[in-house]
Amino acid sequence: MAPSVLPPSVLPDSKQLEELEQRFDPEMRFRPLAVSATTLVAGLLIALSLFHYYTAGFGLLQEITHRGVHLAFVLGLIFLVFPHRSLLLDRTPALRWWNPGGVPWFDWVLALAAAASVLYIPWVFHDLMFRVGNPLPLDVAMGSVLMLALLEATRRSMGWPLPVIAIVFIGYALAGPHFPGLLKHAGSGWSQLISHQYLTSQGIYGVAVGVVATYVFHFVLFGVLATRIGLGQLFLDVASAVAGRYAGGPAKVSVFGSAMFGMLSGSSVANAVTVGSLTIPAMIRVGYRREFAGGVEAAASTGGQITPPVLGAAAFLMIEFLSVPYQTIIVAAAIPAFMHFFGVFMQVHFEAKRFGLRGLNEEEMPKLRESLAQRWPTLLPLVLLIFILVSGRTPYLAAFTGITSCAIVGLTTRASGNTARHWGLLAGLHVLLLVVVFGGLPSQELRLAVFAAGAAATPVLLKALKVEGRIGLQVLVESLGTGAKYALAVGAAAATVGIVIGVVTLTGVGFKLSTIITGAAQAVAGGVGMLIPPTLADPKTLTLLMALIMTGVVCILLGCGIPTTANYIIMVTVAAPTLTLLGVEPLVAHFFVFYYGVLADITPPVALAAYAAAGMAGSDPFKTGNTAFRLGMAKVLVPFVFVFSPSLLIVAKGFTLYDFSITFVGCILGITLLAASLSRFWLVEMTRTEQLLCCAGALFMIAPGLVPTLIGCVLALPMLARHITAMRR
Repeated sequence: MAPSVLPPSVLPDSKQLEELEQRFDPEMRFRPLAVSATTLVAGLLIALSLFHYYTAGFGLLQEITHRGVHLAFVLGLIFLVFPHRSLLLDRTPALRWWNPGGVPWFDWVLALAAAASVLYIPWVFHDLMFRVGNPLPLDVAMGSVLMLALLEATRRSMGWPLPVIAIVFIGYALAGPHFPGLLKHAGSGWSQLISHQYLTSQGIYGVAVGVVATYVFHFVLFGVLATRIGLGQLFLDVASAVAGRYAGGPAKVSVFGSAMFGMLSGSSVANAVTVGSLTIPAMIRVGYRREFAGGVEAAASTGGQITPPVLGAAAFLMIEFLSVPYQTIIVAAAIPAFMHFFGVFMQVHFEAKRFGLRGLNEEEMPKLRESLAQRWPTLLPLVLLIFILVSGRTPYLAAFTGITSCAIVGLTTRASGNTARHWGLLAGLHVLLLVVVFGGLPSQELRLAVFAAGAAATPVLLKALKVEGRIGLQVLVESLGTGAKYALAVGAAAATVGIVIGVVTLTGVGFKLSTIITGAAQAVAGGVGMLIPPTLADPKTLTLLMALIMTGVVCILLGCGIPTTANYIIMVTVAAPTLTLLGVEPLVAHFFVFYYGVLADITPPVALAAYAAAGMAGSDPFKTGNTAFRLGMAKVLVPFVFVFSPSLLIVAKGFTLYDFSITFVGCILGITLLAASLSRFWLVEMTRTEQLLCCAGALFMIAPGLVPTLIGCVLALPMLARHITAMRR
């Protein structure tokens, strides 16, 4: 009998998951601390989660105060948990009077200075309108402290690239008169720069920090809790039951599992670590090459940031930038996300067929009926979250409901053997939750009182009724701390990107760069237009195509050093206006730069998801990244499709069922043919000529319109005919 491919017991526990994430995600690697400092940091992390949980359910604070409290926590904690040199991550802390708790004295000073400079703005907010443009010396001093502390905090938590970009933009603001041509501007003094960045909502306290503090944090916390109570495991069991028995089963489980798990995590690395810890060893055991096994998981895991309903942080930024409901973003993201996973799945399938890789047998697959019987209550939080989102209420209220439901399910039900007491508590507490959220209680104070009474009574009821759940109160509290950990690096990045946005709004460089990019695209399009007949592409279409290619390349290059969220904000500020000038609808332009920003996680040389997957596969990270990029080719091409045929996003202007149908069918056929071409296999192995013809045919099929699709079919027909004949023989 073949050895078991998938381990009988499933996802690693919370401790193992945290260790894996710290190993492969640099943004989660904290330095070792003494017991006293560990207790303090844990308390601050939990306090940060509770602050966001409370405000999500019972009302946000005044905008500047809410953002200030969030950022003060984030920056202060970064200086306590991230050392100034990465070499210190693995060293045991030395306990000296100048090193209290294992943290150097200067880091304590930086933490306090950063927190004080952030909270200074809410403190003087009542007088702020009289200081903008005419800051006091104390304003300039505090703003300078925050600017320097922010750059250092970002460097510690995610490296040099983003701080360097911010410093370049600061230099541009200060040295404007010395730049040539269109880039020249009047210049700004230091006090004027600080006034704009520090005293207004167009800089550090801008929309990026607001979105992280208002939306992103809550959904990250929901994802952590949903995973802890077993929803992620249920998704993997469903994926195994659906796809495991077919050729190359573990790789198909990886694709399906990552797609469903991505609904919770919104993080490429967390997705790769959690799902990959099971699927990568299984893929290797059935015969996939190590680089391919790691590449499959990395490519599938990047779908976590584009899969509704959670998506990544950039999706919440779109709400603010575009002023559209979250439901619009979810609907628009659905078909492109499906195309990404479909493209990875088809390459996995053809690879398995080419090398004759087996699927899982009955003994190796989980029993779906048993898994559903044990874990169906874990679906309640996700169902409630989606219901509240589509009902038109705020995303943070939906996250509050989902988080609370996760806690209820985790504390009141167990994997098997639930009694009437368990079901009674589960139902009763959910009824109370729905009363608080939907009950129409006459005042906010009464809502809070009802909720507080239920929260206080829950531990008493658990003890009195002797009910033990899937998780205990200790795991619930630990999950609050883990959720806050995810917010540290992205919180610093959002504030640093605020510096970039502040310079753009202060100097007008965004419009100037748009003019430069448009001019360059027109020049290149003019050269290309001389080589092809005008009937194939008019100058306007060629100009837009060149601008898209340039934008995509910049997104990928920029993404090699900074996270997706920061990449998206910078490109939306700089490049999206260019696409809008060329006639692209804003929603479509934002989705284009969003998708190309996500590609950074599988684009060498800095591909975090691919590096994490390679670490678990024991493969070469660069080769794994190249394989992941090849597997994610649908994500490379589909953004071009929905720019030229916005109907693919469903909610874009000009949607017609005819355009959507032609584009959707063409994409399905083209992605399938492209997957066969890249794998060199359809029904039998391809020749080089067939591979090239199929690749060309696939590109025609993916291009929007009936005529290109038919041309692609004609190019592919000789290969299809030969393969069918060969199979019959």
